[in-house]
Amino acid sequence: MEHISVLLNESIESLNINPDGIYVDATLGGGGHSSEILKRLSSKGRLYSFDVDDYSIMRAKEKLESTGKTNYTIIKSNFENLKEELSNLGVFQIDGVLYDLGVSSFQFDMPEKGFSYNYDAKLDMRMDSSLTISAWNIVNEYSYKEIADILYKYGDEIYSREIAKKIVAEREIKPINTTFELVDVIKKALPNKELNKKGHPAKKSFQALRVKVNRELDVLESSLRQAIEITKPGGRIAVIDFEPLEDKIVKNVFKEGYTEITAKNLPVVLKEATLKRITKKPILPTDEEIKENRRSHSAMLRVVEKI
Repeated sequence: MEHISVLLNESIESLNINPDGIYVDATLGGGGHSSEILKRLSSKGRLYSFDVDDYSIMRAKEKLESTGKTNYTIIKSNFENLKEELSNLGVFQIDGVLYDLGVSSFQFDMPEKGFSYNYDAKLDMRMDSSLTISAWNIVNEYSYKEIADILYKYGDEIYSREIAKKIVAEREIKPINTTFELVDVIKKALPNKELNKKGHPAKKSFQALRVKVNRELDVLESSLRQAIEITKPGGRIAVIDFEPLEDKIVKNVFKEGYTEITAKNLPVVLKEATLKRITKKPILPTDEEIKENRRSHSAMLRVVEKI
């Protein structure tokens, strides 16, 4: 079971690392990005890495220890708590932050996490096991309308109503407890033309449930705003995202930062830009990387610098 970091060299180079600076890896995962940042830091520099998953933290710690450096801190917390957790450690400004919004390969490849439609496991999908709502709760306890809205909003599933209707009907007979049981229900709800298309018929529904369970979009927007606030002038924020909904949030939050508002017919700036684009268009993985790591195919890297 191996986690391959996406856009590794491109994202690390884009941070323009100051060896004596303070950096944050908001998504520790397998530790690939964190270890590369750490290698570029002097003994005066410091790395803070966030993750909520115990197994990922354990594996990443091994990778970080292999660098021979000790000037890092792993914070077991969601990056939604970026500012609070850092301030608790006496850190109020940073020189750069990196987000890799892809779900860790560890989590996808561990059947007990219930993220994947390729493994039969209990419906779960919680990145943080302390969360009270899992995919099982949504599928078995939410109303028809709530389920349909979730599938459409977070998965862009055009058959959201049909799938939600079938879920409600099937759970009246018995609870939908596992990933394969949910896949079967989804397949029953879809027309043959959809089942015959390339790709897994449950992909969009599973994505939607994962995003909802982990509050991924709300958490991302909040964290990005915090990152912009605490990054020093000249510091950079780099974000690797994989899905249109994530990318829309990243673009919109960044756009607010580099949009300057002036008063009409008056030489007065009402709001000064706080960010400048480093990447006018997102950096995409090379054909070689996609060949080596299929999961990188939809990755996009956007980078801004604090003014």
